[in-house]
This record gives sequence, structure tokens and C-alpha cells, in this order.
Amino acid sequence: MPSNVVIEAIAYELPPHGITSLSLEEQISATLEKFGIPLGNLERLTGISERRFWDPGTAPSDVATIAARKVIEASGIDPEEIGCIINTSVSKDFIEPSVACLVHGNLELSPFCRNFDIGNACLGFVDGISEIMMMIEAGMIKYGLVVNGESSREPIEATIKKLQDPDLTMKSFRENFATLTLGSGAVAMLLTHKDNSKSGHLINGSVSMAATAYNRLCVGQRDGGISYPHELLVAGVGLAIEAWELTKEKLANWSDDKIDLYIPHQVSIPHIEMLTEALEISIDKVFLNVQTLGNIGPAALPITLKMAEEAGRIASGNHVALLGIGSGLNCTGMSVTW
Repeated sequence: MPSNVVIEAIAYELPPHGITSLSLEEQISATLEKFGIPLGNLERLTGISERRFWDPGTAPSDVATIAARKVIEASGIDPEEIGCIINTSVSKDFIEPSVACLVHGNLELSPFCRNFDIGNACLGFVDGISEIMMMIEAGMIKYGLVVNGESSREPIEATIKKLQDPDLTMKSFRENFATLTLGSGAVAMLLTHKDNSKSGHLINGSVSMAATAYNRLCVGQRDGGISYPHELLVAGVGLAIEAWELTKEKLANWSDDKIDLYIPHQVSIPHIEMLTEALEISIDKVFLNVQTLGNIGPAALPITLKMAEEAGRIASGNHVALLGIGSGLNCTGMSVTW
């Protein structure tokens, strides 16, 4: 169906501490030496030189609140008009209540503003956008807010301890190593009906597909995760190819020659290279920041979109393709006219 929903504003907050890949490897140097792995392999394999950490004890709701305040201020709207706030972060303060509830309280939003979390791994933020879109299209709300706060400090520090175990096997090393690519960040996006908008960044529509036969290839917990990067890469790209072809059928102008910029979820440079080759799209149209931010989970895509705007890579009227994928596996292509 035709969309009437726009991205009114985006704001993000980055953590203060830069953590190099080399500094993480130095903490597990004995293990690397045991397996004959040279220092610098993490960056060579992934293209990630750095990621960021919040101060110890920083909660996801704290940083999501900072980003939310920034986006409300940037938009100039009355917070009382926000009808729903959805948090989509993998990182959580507690099992309950929801992070959205905590941010709602921090912002002192209206008691009539709905608040809840959506969890779908790295695709969560795109799903949050879709949920808010349906509420706006149905006339249920005037403004909707999607927030996200991710922290990689806890899982990375716990994984470092696991990888320091002198009895660690190569199998366990390989299963845990990808956790070191995680990054941190916070972001918030405000959406509304085009008739209320000052920005006019129109969402044209989206198409989603699932391949849940692969739902055990990446399993995350608070203290790290188990993943099989090669298998995940092959299965993820395979799903992306199917989703790309379906999106071409369903959405107008979904082709490389009619897309001005790609904003993908970012896991590593080899992942992006394999994806662009498989989809036969121009890698020079892909905006990247994974080299210095790592994999920020569901916060990656909206942060990258805002950074691309700040860098002057998006002009008014440009066709922007948002390419989301999350472990499970789930994949979404979303078309935006900037």
C-alpha cells in the first residue's frame, strides 16, 4: 500500500571510549600464541579497527534517553504529542520492565503514550519503524518514537575472560571470537504522517523475508554469544538475494541504477563485499562506518543513515535503500525518498 509516513528526525549518541581491536587481542595474547594466531588478525579478518564502550555501569535506557531527548529537541515537536515509543535494543537494563518503559519515564511522556519493546536481533529497529508506520497510517498516533541503546562492554569483557582460559579449545575460540566485533551506540528516530512533516523523508515501503532454518547460527546472551561466522555469512547472503528479488517485484525503482545510496546493517567489511557482489550493486554507493564503530546491532542502520546525511552523502530527493538483516534469520529492504 502507498505510504504516508516520513522519517522526521534522527539523533544518535556515541560512547566516549574507543577500544581498538589490537587492545582486545593483547588481552588474549597467550591464547592467540597457543593457536598460532598473530596479533592483528581481528582487524584483518573483519576490517574493524575500533569499537566504543560506554562508562562502566551505563544502562541501555540511559543512553537511549539521551538520543531520544536529542531527536525531540531537533524536531521541535511537543513531546506530549508522541503517541508511542518502541525500544528495539538487544541490550536490556532488566528482563522487565521494558527499556521503552524506562525511557518513557525518563522523558516524562504522556500517560497515553504506549510504550513497549520489540526484539528481533539486528533487524529490530527496522521492525520498530514498521510498527510505528502502521499506527500512523491507521490514525492511532500523530508521532511515534523508535529508540535503541546498545552496549558491547559487558559481552566483550565476559568473552575476553572466556578466551583467556588456558584450557580453551580451538572450537570454543572460533565460536566466541565474533563477539569481539560488537560495538556500542544509541539512536532515536521520530516518525510522523507526511502532512505533519517538515523534513519530508518519505518511506515508500518495505519487504521482509525469513529463513528461520538458520536460527541457531548466532545465539547471544548478556555475557557473550556463540556464532558460526562463515555459515552465517553464506546463509545471510543467500536470504538477502531472495529478499532483493522479491523487493524488486514489490517496490518501485528498486534497482542499482535507481538507488542513490545503500544503508546496510554492518557486520564486517568482508560481509559487505560479499553482499554487494551477490546483489550486483555498487559498493561505492554503500555508506560504511563498521571500521570504527563495529557491529552496533539494531542501532547500526539508523546511526549510519544519520551519519550519511551529516557527511553530505544524501541529497533531497535521493532514493535511499535500507538493508536490514538479523540473526534468526530475517531480512528487510526498505525504500526511502529523502
